[in-house]
Amino acid sequence: MKPLFYTIAALMSALVVGCTDNVPTQASQPIRTQGITEMNEQENDDEAVEEQVDVKVSKKAAIAIAEMQDDVDKPETFSNTERIRLVSYNCENLYDTEDDPKTNDDEFTPDGVKKWNKAKYKIKLINVSKAIRAAGNGTMPALVGLLEVENKTVLRDLCNQDIMKTANYRYVHKDSRDARGIDVALLYRTDLINMLEERWVTVKQNSGRDILYAKCQLSNKEVLHVLVNHWPSMREGEAQSESKREVAAKAARRVVDSLRKAEKGDLNIVLMGDFNSTIKQSAMSNILKVKAFDKNEGKGSLCDLTSRYDATDNIGSHKYDGKWDVLDHMIVEGGMLDKNRKVFTTIKSGHICHETFLLSQSKSGYYSPKRSFKGDVWTSGYSDHLPVSMDLYLK
Repeated sequence: MKPLFYTIAALMSALVVGCTDNVPTQASQPIRTQGITEMNEQENDDEAVEEQVDVKVSKKAAIAIAEMQDDVDKPETFSNTERIRLVSYNCENLYDTEDDPKTNDDEFTPDGVKKWNKAKYKIKLINVSKAIRAAGNGTMPALVGLLEVENKTVLRDLCNQDIMKTANYRYVHKDSRDARGIDVALLYRTDLINMLEERWVTVKQNSGRDILYAKCQLSNKEVLHVLVNHWPSMREGEAQSESKREVAAKAARRVVDSLRKAEKGDLNIVLMGDFNSTIKQSAMSNILKVKAFDKNEGKGSLCDLTSRYDATDNIGSHKYDGKWDVLDHMIVEGGMLDKNRKVFTTIKSGHICHETFLLSQSKSGYYSPKRSFKGDVWTSGYSDHLPVSMDLYLK
């Protein structure tokens, strides 16, 4: 399936034929009359923003989008190698229905403003499962970094969904200091991954989102170091909150530097998650020192595979005020782009999953991630972020 996050008008002007299979024929229905009014008002506000801010896709951009989708549909293959997929997904507020007196989760309870009940919870679990499978291109990924999960209960329930059961996932998780009780976690397939070590890297300065570090053994006996990140948001404003993300970046950078000092030979590192930062912002470029996909400096550097989407209009992993940005990243140790290594990846393997069922369309034809709620109105959606992925090749 081809993604339809750009406008129909833009596609026509770019002379690109888009696939329209699996596009919902009608919008999800709100659950009460008052909600319908609220939902319509919100749609009108969103559409006004879209008209002012959204940039229609140029012919050059549309061609680039089509080429990247071809990379998803037809992953690269190499002789005598095993390909595994890694996924990162901010699933946005995956809560159970129980009130946790230690956190601010009241709105996600049956008596809360969102009327969060077992039926909605079940749909949310199914939807997260579908998003993970889609990001795996129909195959359950070897590793899945998850953001905004409440606790082990939701992880257990997620892994028990019909879509997920065949993967026999286990998970790494710890309740964080986050006031809302939303945590990071890592799912791993026991037939593909042997978990050697797990620990948590403390991130200070007004954020309870510690970084999850996992040391994994792959099927070819090589070691992969994984860091799952969820950096502070830009809710206070980009400039006002950048210092908080810089603190998180320093914590991640210390881990990378310590691994480089301790490990001999080829080093396999993947940093994934919702960084709430583009590659151009200070926390990423100056502190973590990440390079764009086309400026990789090889061994000893960090390369962002998802940065290739930055050069394309109207595409990203998150949309705010009518503007797409790549806030979710797959970052690798630069030497992993060397195809002579036992574990390697390629520039083309970094993807943002834009399957049409993950998107909602405004009346003027613009697309955004399909969220579970608009305000407090249930819309049976997925998340305000789209999943990102990458492939590893094992010799």
